[in-house]
This record gives sequence, structure tokens and C-alpha cells, in this order.
Amino acid sequence: MSVQFDRSENDVVGEEHWARKGETNLFLWEKYLDRPRNDVGTLVFVHGSSMASHPTFDLHVEGRPFSSAMNWFALQGFDTWCLDMEGYGRSDKDRDSQFDISNGADDVAAACNYICNLRGIDKVHTYGISSGALRASLFAQRHPQRVARLALDAMVWTGAGSPTLENRRKKLPEFKAHNRRPINLDFVRSIFSRDHPGCADDSVVEAFAAAICALDDSIPNGTYVDMCENLPIVDPEKITMPTLIMRGQWDGIAAMEDLLDFFRLLPNPDKQFKVMAGISHASFQQKNYLMAYEVLHSFLTQPAPIYTGG
Repeated sequence: MSVQFDRSENDVVGEEHWARKGETNLFLWEKYLDRPRNDVGTLVFVHGSSMASHPTFDLHVEGRPFSSAMNWFALQGFDTWCLDMEGYGRSDKDRDSQFDISNGADDVAAACNYICNLRGIDKVHTYGISSGALRASLFAQRHPQRVARLALDAMVWTGAGSPTLENRRKKLPEFKAHNRRPINLDFVRSIFSRDHPGCADDSVVEAFAAAICALDDSIPNGTYVDMCENLPIVDPEKITMPTLIMRGQWDGIAAMEDLLDFFRLLPNPDKQFKVMAGISHASFQQKNYLMAYEVLHSFLTQPAPIYTGG
């Protein structure tokens, strides 16, 4: 059954924040309905390798309702947040670094500490996509006390069976030789043509690409290097909170068997594996984006088990 709304996207409020990680300034963006609230939880979105957070989670596309995942979840009572990793978007970019996955997990920790202290809460729900799933899961592994529920979309564990990573490894020497790589509109378009063309509307791809390139003309190489030669980075046996694995039907990064092996090792029996039909990579920008929202919403709002078998 589809989620229904009594209010509109125009009722959602956006608020800018800044967190500190040592000497580094991290940009945070919050959206909520009426007031910052925690009726159903606080949800932190973690972006991937090739774009900052605002285009990924708070996109506007004319004629496409709820292109902003943050708006959709805010209207369901969540206090929603996203952050730009160091080296991306509005966050600091001046440090001499490739900004790898471990650094990103530290960014998520700094952001969540800020959010929890500001809002007087102990835990947040965390959603990460692609390398953002690796950042989010490594953060959860290091700080399990901070994570209520963890959702991992387009995740990769060992990289086995991933055609996208196999092709990307051909450029590994180039990625390792430079801290950053240039991006442009054509690069963003290629994200939607490499796995299964047609999964996203052209108007969405163009709006997404324009929003990404308005913030960055280059992006760090650290996550690409990690995903090409340093996997696995996360130990599933140390992911102790309820966990959702989301996998698009045609995702060229998230190989099915690799994810199933990861899923089997998750120790918490409160776990789900969802395959999303008609979706490749970048699920929130696909034609079936509302299905992805509802998969995530169902997981985040399901009741905790009453009986656990002792």
C-alpha cells in the first residue's frame, strides 16, 4: 500500500548546519516538517563516490513529485539529514588527501555526534548508497551505539562478480596517481547508461547532473581506489544492528552473490534483503524511485520483535 500524505513538499523546512571533524568543516543539511522532531526517528543519508549529498537526496525535478527523498521522509515524520563528505560539495576540500572510505566513516561519525548532541538523542537511522553504504557500514561497525537501523543500498563487499569494478580497475594506476578526478555532465550521464539504459528519465538525469556539477568539477579518488584494491573493508559479523540490504535488479556494482554472502554473516536476525525490480544504480534517481523509498520506509518503521527466543 502506498504511503499517503496530508501535507505537501512546500511544507518541509530546510536548515543548514556545520559540524567539525578536527579542523575540518563538514556541511550538513536538515529537512523536517514544522519543527525538528523525532516521531519516527532521525534519518541520516550518506552519499556515494561521485557526487555530494544535496543533489543525491534533495533533488528537485519539475513534474516529478518527491525527487527529494528528504522531503518524502520528512513528510512521514522523520528528522532527515545529509552531509557532504570531506572533499565534496560545500565541505572542506583543501587537505592533501584522496579522502578514502575510512575518512568518510569518520565524517559520518562527526556528523552523527553533532546531530545527537543538538537534538538530544542517542541513535540515528543511517542509509548509505554505493560507497556511501561502505562509509555508513564502517561507521556502524565502529560506533554501533549510534545506529538504530542501518540501510545499505548498492553495496559491495568483496567486489567479486562486479563488472563495473572490473572495468574500473583498468584505471587504478591513474586513480592512485592523483587525489582527484574531473567530472562533467557526460560523466554523470554515464552512471545511468553503463548497466541498463532506460531505468531513469532523461529529465531526471539532466537535473541530477546539473546539480552535481554546480557543486563540484572534480571529486576525490579515495573511494575508487578502496573499491578497486582494498575490499573487503567492512566485517559483516561486526554489524550488530538491524540491517537492510537494497539491491537494484541491474546494478553493475552490487553483485548478487557477493551481497548474499555478506547478508548471511550479519549476526542480527532482524535483517532484510530486498531486490528492487527495474532499478540499476542510483536508485533514488530511477523511474522506480518511489518503490525504493517505500522499501526503506517499511524497514525503518517496522515494529521491533516482541519475542526473540530467549
